Amino acid sequence: MKIKPEKSKNATSLFRRSFVFFACFVLASITAIHAQTNTITGTVTDNNAEPLIGVTVRIQGTSTGTITDIDGNYSIAAKSNETLEFSFVGMKPQLIAVGSKTRIDVVLEDDATMLTETVVIGYGTAKKRDLTGSIASIRAEDIANRPSANPLASLQGKVAGVQVVNTGIAGQDPEIRIRGTNSINGYKPLYVVDGLFNDNISFLNSADIESMEILKDPSSLAIFGVRGANGVIIVTTKKAKEGQTLVNINTSFGFKSVVDKIKMANASQFKELYSEQLANQGASAFDYTNWNNDTNWQDEVFQTGFITNNNISITSSTEKNKFYMGVGYTSEEGNIKHEKYDKITINLSSDYNITKDLKVGFQFNGARATPLNTAQGLYTNGVKNALYAAPIASPYNAQEGLYNTLPSFQKNEVSNPMTYVELQKDMNKVVDYRASGNIYGDLNFFKHFNFRVMYSLDYRSYDSRLYTPKRTVWDVDTQQSVVMGDGKTAVEQQKQNETKVQADYLLTYTNSFNNHNITATAGFTTYYNSLSSLTAKRGEGNGLPIANDSDKWFVSIGDPDAATNASTQWERSTVSFLFRALYNYKNKYLFNGSFRRDGSSAFYYTGNEWQNFYSLGAGWVITEEDFMKDLTFLDYLKVKGSWGTLGNQNMDRVYPAEPILTNSTSAVFGDNIIPGYSKQYLPNSNLRWEKVEAWEAGLEAYFLRNRLNFEGVYYKKNTKDLLAEVPGITGTTPGLGNLGQIENKGVELSLSWNDRIGSDWRYGISANLTTIKNKVISLVQDGYTITDGTSGLPMMSYTQAGYPIGYFYGYKVEGIYQSESDIANSPANKLVTVKPGDLKFKDVNGDGEITTADRTQIGNPTPDFTYGVSFNAGYKNFDLSVDMMGVQGNEIYRTWNIYEWSQFNYLENRMNRWHGEGTSNSEPILDRKRSINGKDYPSEYFVEDGSFFRIRNIQLGYTFGSDMLKKLRMKSLRVYINAQNPKTWKNNTGYSPEIGGSATAFGIDANPYPVPAVYTFGLNLTF
Repeated sequence: MKIKPEKSKNATSLFRRSFVFFACFVLASITAIHAQTNTITGTVTDNNAEPLIGVTVRIQGTSTGTITDIDGNYSIAAKSNETLEFSFVGMKPQLIAVGSKTRIDVVLEDDATMLTETVVIGYGTAKKRDLTGSIASIRAEDIANRPSANPLASLQGKVAGVQVVNTGIAGQDPEIRIRGTNSINGYKPLYVVDGLFNDNISFLNSADIESMEILKDPSSLAIFGVRGANGVIIVTTKKAKEGQTLVNINTSFGFKSVVDKIKMANASQFKELYSEQLANQGASAFDYTNWNNDTNWQDEVFQTGFITNNNISITSSTEKNKFYMGVGYTSEEGNIKHEKYDKITINLSSDYNITKDLKVGFQFNGARATPLNTAQGLYTNGVKNALYAAPIASPYNAQEGLYNTLPSFQKNEVSNPMTYVELQKDMNKVVDYRASGNIYGDLNFFKHFNFRVMYSLDYRSYDSRLYTPKRTVWDVDTQQSVVMGDGKTAVEQQKQNETKVQADYLLTYTNSFNNHNITATAGFTTYYNSLSSLTAKRGEGNGLPIANDSDKWFVSIGDPDAATNASTQWERSTVSFLFRALYNYKNKYLFNGSFRRDGSSAFYYTGNEWQNFYSLGAGWVITEEDFMKDLTFLDYLKVKGSWGTLGNQNMDRVYPAEPILTNSTSAVFGDNIIPGYSKQYLPNSNLRWEKVEAWEAGLEAYFLRNRLNFEGVYYKKNTKDLLAEVPGITGTTPGLGNLGQIENKGVELSLSWNDRIGSDWRYGISANLTTIKNKVISLVQDGYTITDGTSGLPMMSYTQAGYPIGYFYGYKVEGIYQSESDIANSPANKLVTVKPGDLKFKDVNGDGEITTADRTQIGNPTPDFTYGVSFNAGYKNFDLSVDMMGVQGNEIYRTWNIYEWSQFNYLENRMNRWHGEGTSNSEPILDRKRSINGKDYPSEYFVEDGSFFRIRNIQLGYTFGSDMLKKLRMKSLRVYINAQNPKTWKNNTGYSPEIGGSATAFGIDANPYPVPAVYTFGLNLTF
């Protein structure tokens, strides 16, 4: 009886096991039936029912795939719960679920994304195919994953017509010239950040940039009026996308180092050269008893620096609201020890839909930058003295705990570079705050109208404090400690505040009817800019030393007699009306027109405050014509052209029509000294901003299913009404007038190819080339010349009618005088008495004599052409990109090693100097007394070839597949390694062939600073 319940329990348990087993079996069978593998076949064709060869057919989320054959047929094994992905270069991809189907035929449509993509233009957006000008778009990923503190540095070599010169200095803005140098009064383009006009974008984090458009032609630039002549770079920062709530982390870290050090003489070479020089000069030999070191000063001052770029962003989106927040941190150590640049950024944006037609929002970008030891004097003195210092000196006296002086022949003028690097470190405190943003309202009404109002503000607060300490060193000659310089401390502080306020009111009309398509924009905008700067310095003088305590520098007393101060303050504003119309008929006949009327406070008192700027553009999409339909290899062809007038208000004079007063004289009346003032230059009631007349003509074409893209443009710009100083009669005040013209012209070519090989391989290659021809047509009057150059040296940069702007002026060199007979048989040098071993100048005018009349153009800092080449390839989840760029046909004028006042170390190539007949025909004799070979006679001896070719960037990345992402609970993850500037082929002796400068003096290598190679590892993940 007791056994029955047990049997019942076992029976129940057995039943349950059997039921579970049966259920699992049924479910497994159902699943197996549902996910069974079938062979799927089909044909892939285009819109014209033509079979497509080489289409990739892949199971989504896997690497399993195949390609179509010559008849467009394919066959692939897939499960019923999987999805097939069909992709082909130049066609829109398609996703099709397998289900129970065993045959899937697909028709792929042309992908016109490249043609119909929306680009940001002035005061709005437009489809690229509707435009008649040249606008280049830069992808966000081409900027975000590059190890550059400033986003603009990543543009180098990417865009035709845009020359980027990077300095290598941590945090410093690169120099950008778009289609040459248009004026003697500046070259900088206008930056538009989320609609706000600006002069830089250093306050942005690269990862917060959504897009960047570069406007180059008159059709797109005239709408910017007096700010459009030098080109415009429009930057749009990121906002949340609809239906997304995402967290993104973009981070990279690595190191940077100087790879192209200047080849200077080592200790043994220096002794040989210096001893020979003393003998040539008839001087006594130098005693090297205490100077037997072999120091590479560049190795002493340079470091391997750490660099990191980080950004975390959060996006959230609902039906009513979109919100984006990005926080970034950049830290970059400089090339010199203790040099560092830190930047913290924040980007906030929010858009709220009050109704379906009314939207409001705001955008904010903030930054706090803290450069450390990057002040001009610190890095200039540190690097230049590392090149000047004799290698026979030892940097440090360990026994005394002091840095050593240099040998007697240079210690009074050249300092041990480590005294700048180590003894003046952390003496410069800089805090640079930036806040920029806008609020806006956007209303759609009457179906075709949109009204947008936006108020923008940009505020900068810059505070710098620099302390000059006492630098005590060990004098090797006297064997005692000494204080360098005047032995007195000092403190200097600069405070600068700048405010920019902008208001935009824009009305846009958009409509399509009977094959007519039009977008018209009218607007009213105001802009206000003010700046105030105060600099004060207090020295020790004859008073108490100023304590080295950065927290108490502001209470330093010092000596009032050793105090100086300076200030700058100004404000100006513009009021503008604008109009633009974009029209096309049947999407094949295109017309663009724009007009802007600018009123400037700078000319208010002359009555000439208003100026008009305008442009017209036309295009013809030839492939939309019926007679082009049979050309199957040509997908798209547009010819285009535009003409317009642009304005340039870039000047160092804020009030050109109202000359400032200068203290020129003084008079004594009794016990009072009354200062006398005079105008800096005579006012001109007819003065106006510079005007640039520009035009271009070109074409855009896509071939072979949009695989091949070509764009070619010829451009010409003529700057008229050039603002220049009119010289007065001797002893009189000069004037300022619109006198002069500068011409820039050239060709821009861009070519790209993108394709696939099989289902796993993809690749692309692109190239661009720009020619630049610059010429000053006229300038004030015949023979008028603007000279510029390095302080302390004869001016070598000249701007004169008939020549390129800022060309190098001096004597051509034919070689070295080898003997007295060589001198006797050569044109007589009337400049100085020459001897064997001296430079032989060319008799340019052929009068049989070498005189100042033989000076001529010896170099041009503007290149003949610039170019860039990019290659990308991918295999499954791996990707590789290589960017290269180059500059050709420009010259560099080297001034940093010209013997100005002291004996410097020698360039290594001085080992090839002339030291007897036939020994050299390029390097002159070692004798500083021979002035013909030095700074007093600028010549080709100091001119170097500025052409170079550089591997700009190499990046290898891996993107994780969907299966791994599901396990990691992420939406995307990519890791990469990057090498920037790993190799440069150049011809100049300096660190870098990239030499910037001003509008009238550039390409002068006066303060060498290296552009480093940077190696980083990074990851970009989204969850």
